[in-house]
Amino acid sequence: MKPILILAFAGVAMAAAPTYKVVANIKIGGANKTDYTYCDSINHRLYVSHGTQTEVIDTNTDKLVGTIPDTQGVHGIAIATDLGKGYTSNGTTNNVTVFDIATLKVTGKINTGQNPDSIIYEPVTHRVLTFNGKSNDFTLIDAKTGTVISASVAVGGKPEFSQVDGKGHVFVNIEDKNEIIEINAQEGLIMKRYSIAPCDGPSGLAIDLSKMRLFSVCDKVMAISDPATGKVISTAVVGADPDGVAFDDGYAFSANRDGAATMVGETSPGKYGVIATIPTKMGAKTISADQKAHKLYLPAWDVGAAPAGGKAGAPVPDSFGIVVLGR
Repeated sequence: MKPILILAFAGVAMAAAPTYKVVANIKIGGANKTDYTYCDSINHRLYVSHGTQTEVIDTNTDKLVGTIPDTQGVHGIAIATDLGKGYTSNGTTNNVTVFDIATLKVTGKINTGQNPDSIIYEPVTHRVLTFNGKSNDFTLIDAKTGTVISASVAVGGKPEFSQVDGKGHVFVNIEDKNEIIEINAQEGLIMKRYSIAPCDGPSGLAIDLSKMRLFSVCDKVMAISDPATGKVISTAVVGADPDGVAFDDGYAFSANRDGAATMVGETSPGKYGVIATIPTKMGAKTISADQKAHKLYLPAWDVGAAPAGGKAGAPVPDSFGIVVLGR
């Protein structure tokens, strides 16, 4: 029996990585302006930041099913499925829009710090946190009541994207310090901070909850860190100028403005490397994952041919939409 078991385990170790490719393009139209998307795989919804409003797409049909209006300068979306509520971070008006996820009706507004960027819901403590890029702080909100617990908690630099561990903690990239901080969401206290050098200017952040690994993306570098030890355990080369990264089924995907997504996986215990480079669209810089359907969503628009001697063409009007990667 032993040789059979050894061969079986060897077969698992040698299993090929899944192949991702463009499987759909969802047309939205309108202004060519966006930042983050958020995929609610439980309710089959994709929320898309779109300048002054937030679009809602049914991921079963890839059809636009609604719009949340008046989310001025919207950056991110957070969903509290257990509360039936959603939240957008509105960078222009320095507030959060609260909406009902069943009806998409706006139910309130909550003031934040200056230019709220990343926003996240921590389900254990029922807290919403906005990370405010201009005031270099975060605002802590009671998601159940919509009241502000702490209006401004300094983070010691410019906060970027965030993730939760499902145990009451929130991790955040600090872009201008090349650090990650860990926050106790119940109290709104910073518990730890650590360097993720050589990652310079970290923006996107993803998490592997099964192994408790964090993936931070910088220009041409992904840093994989262990938050328990506060150390970078590996790096991988990614594309140019990524702004987002998502995790799906054992792999991290960096969304690069150069028109490709870099798929990174564990190549040996504790070591990560590039598995594949997946063509997307020029400028497709943010990404979210449906970890049930194994699909990835990247907002972007079409770009015309570059003029003679030019570096990039002009955006094509009314071409805004979502590039969908799948298996």
